[in-house]
Amino acid sequence: MRFFTASDGLQLAYTIDDFTDPWLKPPTLLLLHAAMGHSRRYYAWVPKLSRHYRVVRMDLRGHGESAVPPAEPALVMERLVQDTREMLDHLGLPSAHIVGNSAGGYIGQQLAMSSPERVTSLMLFGSTPGLKNSQAASWIPRVAKDGLRKFLADTISDRFPVDRTDPRHIEWFLDEAAKNDTAYIARFVGLMSSLEWSGELHRIKCPTLVVYPGAETVGSTHNYDAMRERIPDVEMISYEGLPHNICDSVPDCCVDDVLTFLEKRFGKPQ
Repeated sequence: MRFFTASDGLQLAYTIDDFTDPWLKPPTLLLLHAAMGHSRRYYAWVPKLSRHYRVVRMDLRGHGESAVPPAEPALVMERLVQDTREMLDHLGLPSAHIVGNSAGGYIGQQLAMSSPERVTSLMLFGSTPGLKNSQAASWIPRVAKDGLRKFLADTISDRFPVDRTDPRHIEWFLDEAAKNDTAYIARFVGLMSSLEWSGELHRIKCPTLVVYPGAETVGSTHNYDAMRERIPDVEMISYEGLPHNICDSVPDCCVDDVLTFLEKRFGKPQ
């Protein structure tokens, strides 16, 4: 784990995995995780991706090993997007391929719209144009009452295909999520559930892959329709029958689709 200091003084954590041939200068893939998660949730993605790309996994502020920001000033999307710009600056990268899972994809979408020169391509997994058109706002009082772990345990079938998932994986997921600062997660989810930008999707100009769960349980699969209709250069893939957490439940499928998309659009890394 490595760290850098954001422009507002908060310490942010990240990891680099690069197992490409040492004579190559591989493109960088920046992976942004979901709310209530951390960069280690991408553990199963790393082996195959890092053989072809320099993989950077960032802990969003308030998640994982990154510091929790104070309650004031209020959390805003632009601060999260600026963290991502500053991550690229810290690595000396004018641009990168961006993978975003759920809320991580919200940040990726906003970066692609506000700073298109920083995003070579965008790959979104379970990530609609904002969280407003979902039941997410109702999570906050439940988390406050029952705690994050119990809330997620009670709603685990919204996230994993339980009958096809190793129970030890679910227990690990719950234990890791429970390490988050509950008050900060309420602020983070509260922000995300107030946002919706489907009318701005035409501003995403880079090649974009949208992979969505065919049995979406956070909102509706209809929330992805605007992405199909309004992002100029988009490919859509549905993982039929799966609930929201596709990056956790079928990581190998996700990685294969990332690699296929990148090779088709950019060729094999040289």
